[in-house]
Amino acid sequence: MIIETGHFALVMALCVAAVQSTLPMIGAHKKHSSWMALASNAALLQLLLLIISFAALTYAFVTSDFSVTLVLNNSHTLKPLLYKVSGVWGNHEGSMLMWVLILAIYGGAVAIWGNNLRPTLKARVLGVQGMLGFGFLLFILFTSNPFNRISPAPIDGQDLNPLLQDPGLAFHPPLLYLGYVGFSTTFSFAIAALLEGRIDPAWARWVRPWTLAAWGFLTGGIALGSWWAYYELGWGGWWFWDPVENASFMPWLAGTALLHSAIVLEKRDNLKSWTIFLAIIAFALSMLGTFLVRSGVITSVHAFASDPTRGVFILALLVVTVGSAFALFAWRGPALKSTGIFQPISREGGLLINNFLLSVATASVLLGTLYPLFIDVLDLGKVSVGAPYFNSVFVPLMSPMILIMGLGPFLNWKRGDAILALKQLQIAAIIALTGAVITWFLIDRATVLAAFGIGLSIWLFCATLSELAGRIQLFRAPIIETLRKLRRQPRSSWGMTLAHGGLALVIAGMTASSAWRVESIQSMMPGDTALVSGFEFTLKSVQNIKGPNYTASRANFDVTNRASFKISLEPEKRIYAVSRQPTTEAGIYPTFLGDLYAVIGDPDGKGGYITRLYFNPLVTWMWFGTFIMVLGAGISLSDRRHRVGAPARRKLPRGATAET
Repeated sequence: MIIETGHFALVMALCVAAVQSTLPMIGAHKKHSSWMALASNAALLQLLLLIISFAALTYAFVTSDFSVTLVLNNSHTLKPLLYKVSGVWGNHEGSMLMWVLILAIYGGAVAIWGNNLRPTLKARVLGVQGMLGFGFLLFILFTSNPFNRISPAPIDGQDLNPLLQDPGLAFHPPLLYLGYVGFSTTFSFAIAALLEGRIDPAWARWVRPWTLAAWGFLTGGIALGSWWAYYELGWGGWWFWDPVENASFMPWLAGTALLHSAIVLEKRDNLKSWTIFLAIIAFALSMLGTFLVRSGVITSVHAFASDPTRGVFILALLVVTVGSAFALFAWRGPALKSTGIFQPISREGGLLINNFLLSVATASVLLGTLYPLFIDVLDLGKVSVGAPYFNSVFVPLMSPMILIMGLGPFLNWKRGDAILALKQLQIAAIIALTGAVITWFLIDRATVLAAFGIGLSIWLFCATLSELAGRIQLFRAPIIETLRKLRRQPRSSWGMTLAHGGLALVIAGMTASSAWRVESIQSMMPGDTALVSGFEFTLKSVQNIKGPNYTASRANFDVTNRASFKISLEPEKRIYAVSRQPTTEAGIYPTFLGDLYAVIGDPDGKGGYITRLYFNPLVTWMWFGTFIMVLGAGISLSDRRHRVGAPARRKLPRGATAET
């Protein structure tokens, strides 16, 4: 009965989405307030129905109801409870249900917190959200129904993919989807604004928090997925330029550009058309990622489905949604006139250049991701585009962007003074140059680019601190005044400082772990020792252990160096009982300067085991820097000025009234 209730709720959600996508839009056009009011009620009702549906599917997984085909194919009675719950979205059908649930959550959030929006704008935003929900609900019900039954029900299931039986599954997909789907809200705001023909700083203030929320969730989701691959796959890396990795990275790049473009629109009433364009592109790339994962056109560990019917349906949905959006943009876009005027050397100019570089980087990643597919479709052979292409294109584009990120906040709006800004940053420039030279001289004279990357990270970090010091007048005002200014800094300013500072740490971690990683692969018997970057890895023993639904070979390494440092690492090689598929669990010990990383492989047939040992310099800085960036997004989002429709309050003079 519960399963049927979930299915019925899904069908009713489709009906509500149909109402939400039509009547409020007609009401906004004809100025019928009662019809416009339906938008909020429909959005909240759709959210309730999808919560019921998702809860019913979760119940089926937790209770191991193998009469549900999805549970049969992706669960097992021996599977721990955490993986029974996370297994709900560890498959195509369940993940799509999560997709529409999160879409409804954003719609419900607009309905609840969008009371200060113009009634017509709110109705149109929720109407577009309803259209998106209607399309995806059609896709689920007709091609990917999670509630299909099988009779008679088997005694046990076929288990979840072993690679997905990890705590990362509980957090990575939800965060990623909160980012992906979050851009649907900015897309809806863009389409609603085009329909109204009104885009102004107030609109930018309304759209910025939704952009910031989506960007923050997507940042966290990408980082968590990278960390999951780092410790689970056993290859010692954190990014492979996999097509599906790229599919999440492209919306992030576009969202970053959108976030900064919206700032210019809010502050200076500029870049109207460009901001609308980025809002459409960010969500279009999110939908493209959905198509790549679920169409079967690519081969990836991230791919969920290979059903051509599903691929054609999503492609049609992508074409209709994005095509309609760009058609509307082509029609109404030329009428969007910006009133602000600025010189090339200005804060607006800096943000515009960075937007351009981010857009070119997005296009280059898109080209590298789709080019092999086009070649295959045209039957011109098989082409692989890997890390050499992406690194050679992406790094040169990002380097000037980082330089401008440090300089931009020191430029005034409308007209800036580059010479004055550089004078304010001369200490940061000297420290960055010194750091780069020291890195090149002491660590690796053969890797100039690595030294340059470290210099860039130092430059951005020092420039960020310098900008904060300037805002609070550090060493230029009495300490009491400085502390007062520090306490009164807007949360959005703190968010920018943390995001830029966190990115500096990420750059340092990426550079060091890519350039100076030390790897050692060998066959070892108990008692053997291998030397890796000054650390001695001694294999003490290999034991067979039994987990809840797997058996494993667990190695014990003692790791020492000349400084009386000693720790133990216990990597595992697991074999799951049902699928008989192996997985790797790396043994990792993080330090300030780098990770000690050990992997146990297959027996070598001579009484030993294949082992992979690594030292990954500064890789922990990357995870910590990303956390700082997400924290910055959260703090900035809490700024009252960034809340939807919440104008900043102004203190009135004593004795004055609101009427005066």
